[in-house]
Amino acid sequence: MDTQILKIASIFENPDELQQAADILARGGLVAFPTETVYGLGANGLDEEAVRSIYQAKGRPSDNPLILHIAKKEAIEQLTTGLNANAKKLMEHFWPGPLTLIVNKSAIVPDAVSAGLETVAVRFPSNKFAQDFIRACDCPIAAPSANISGRPSPTNAQDVLEDMQGKIAGMLDGGNCGIGLESTVVDTTSAVPTILRPGGITYEMLTEVMGAVEIDPALQGDKNFKPKAPGMKYRHYAPKASLTIVEGKTDAVVAKINELAAQEKQAGGCAG
Repeated sequence: MDTQILKIASIFENPDELQQAADILARGGLVAFPTETVYGLGANGLDEEAVRSIYQAKGRPSDNPLILHIAKKEAIEQLTTGLNANAKKLMEHFWPGPLTLIVNKSAIVPDAVSAGLETVAVRFPSNKFAQDFIRACDCPIAAPSANISGRPSPTNAQDVLEDMQGKIAGMLDGGNCGIGLESTVVDTTSAVPTILRPGGITYEMLTEVMGAVEIDPALQGDKNFKPKAPGMKYRHYAPKASLTIVEGKTDAVVAKINELAAQEKQAGGCAG
C-alpha cells in the first residue's frame, strides 16, 4: 500500500489533513502521529481487528500490551472499572504529559490492547497535534511507537517512514518530538504506585508528589514475567548497526577507533 503523508503545521491551517487521518483510522487503517515523546502508530483502540493490525505492521509479539491515548482526563472513566486515589493524584499533577497509568480495565477494552491482562495502560499526551488527532477520531487511540519492533522509537517523520513506509495507510507529519523518550509507565493498581517503565517523568518527580513510589523488580532484568508495561519484555532500542566497545588509555582508544573507522570506510559502510 502507499502511505499517505499528511503534513500539519497547526489545527487551524490543516484541518483537512487531520480529518483525512481520522477518516483512515475510522476505516480500520493505521496512522502514525506525533506526540511529545515519540511518534505513535495509531489504530482505533476499541476496534479489535484494527488493533491486531498494529502488531502485524510492527512485527510486535501479541503478548506485549499497548497504550490507549485519550484527549481529556474524563475519557479514562469509560476504560476502567474505577480509579483509586493514587491514579487521581497522578492524573492531577502529570496529565497531560509523558505519564502512562496502569488501571483496571473495563469490558469495552479489547483483549488485543491489554494482551489478555485485566489492566490497561492509558495516557493523555500533551502534544497539541496528538490531542487534535484523538479528538478528530472521537475514540481512544491504541498506539505503541511507530517503528518495527525492537528498533529505536522514531522522533520525526523520516524515522517513521524508514520502518513503516508501505506498511501503514497514513502518517501525520508534525515535525520533531520534544522529549524523544517514551512515557513513564506507573502501575496504580497496587497500594504503592510502582514504576514499570522509566521515561519522561522521573522517579524524583513522582516521589515529590506521591511520597512513596516503588520500582518494579522486572526493571532489574528478570525476564520471567508477564509484562504489565508496554515495551518491557522484548529487545528494544536496537539500531541497525554493530557495537564495539573500546577500553584503555586515551591514545590507544583513539587509535583503535580510527582503525575501525578506516576498516568500515574501506568496506563501504558508514561509521557513526
